Amino acid sequence: MAAAAQRLVAAVVVLVACLALPAARGLNITAMLNGYPDYKMFNKYLSETKVCDEINARESITLLVLGDGPMSTLVLDADQSLAGIKNALRLHAILDYFDPKKIRGLPDADTMTDTLYQAGGDAAGKMGNVKISTLDTGKIAFASANPGGKYEATMVKAIKQMPYKLSIMEISAPIEFDGLFDTPSATNLTRLLEKAGCKRFASLITSTGVLKTFEDAMDKGLTLFAPNDDAFDAKGAPDVKKMPSADLVTLLKYHALPSYNPKPTLKTVSRAMRTLASTASGKYNITVDTRGDAVTLNTGVDKSRVAATVIDDTPVCVLTVDNLLMPVELFGDAPAAAPSPDDAAPAPSPSVADASPPAPPPADAPSKPADHKEMKASSAVALRSVVLGALATAVCSFVLL
Repeated sequence: MAAAAQRLVAAVVVLVACLALPAARGLNITAMLNGYPDYKMFNKYLSETKVCDEINARESITLLVLGDGPMSTLVLDADQSLAGIKNALRLHAILDYFDPKKIRGLPDADTMTDTLYQAGGDAAGKMGNVKISTLDTGKIAFASANPGGKYEATMVKAIKQMPYKLSIMEISAPIEFDGLFDTPSATNLTRLLEKAGCKRFASLITSTGVLKTFEDAMDKGLTLFAPNDDAFDAKGAPDVKKMPSADLVTLLKYHALPSYNPKPTLKTVSRAMRTLASTASGKYNITVDTRGDAVTLNTGVDKSRVAATVIDDTPVCVLTVDNLLMPVELFGDAPAAAPSPDDAAPAPSPSVADASPPAPPPADAPSKPADHKEMKASSAVALRSVVLGALATAVCSFVLL
């Protein structure tokens, strides 16, 4: 009995300590920068390009922010191209934690660092690194590691540090290099699809006139899920040649979102998303499942992995998928697809959303601070509920003893 009592006391101490800890929180970079009006333009473009979602997903990152004056220079240098600005913002996000004290203690005069620009896959043929140094004047400076990169950007001040997780520092000038703003264009959509191995999809959207629908949506935002050619011959795939023309048009429109959602942003989606086929009553929506770096689209009939990024030309993103996306409204009687090895793995613990009341009507998933705060608050409540439940169980066990 005494041993049992000691074990209970130890368990209670651990549980109380857990309750005393602050709730685990991820980053919300846009919310953090909202409190600094000098970086309003920088923060605006973090949201518009969705680079904020890439930053929030990182375990450790250093962000080099620009005041409105230097940021205006960057926007002009990029010729106001959102895709070019996105490249630059990624270059200003270093994939490690650096604060002034750590930088001044670096042994090398030119310390090379990796950036989000490289992680985004746009650095083909370019170094995409940023080098850090402490100048003879004592100033901390940053430059592109590409040939000819000069230390023209110096640290103005340290803004916020969360040791080993997040460091935000203001710099005096943008970091640039020749070719930084060069981005592929989505103007010829069918050619891009053909080169990516999606010739049959390209042919169908052209012959049905759906290509025009996609092109009209590009200015406001478009995310296209293009099935590869093998997807049309896969087991369970519909024979598109025998489909009524209206159903085929709906099927093709179902493969596009009327908003810009690159793969890192899809990882943050926690509710059903509208497609170009969606109706006011919520039909033809699609949900996203995320496990680690894998993103899967769930139609209610089948699932398909988001395989690769064909082009990320803000506000247009073209992604390839392994299977045709079959909406339940058209193929509700189709047999469910066999589970993939990932699907067969043990399911993760239920999230708060699984136990919540029915969600409001689906909408596109924006990258807004309010959404991130809501999700974090729910996670905190769930954590505390689990701990309290464990505490109650431990107490009951002791009483029974």
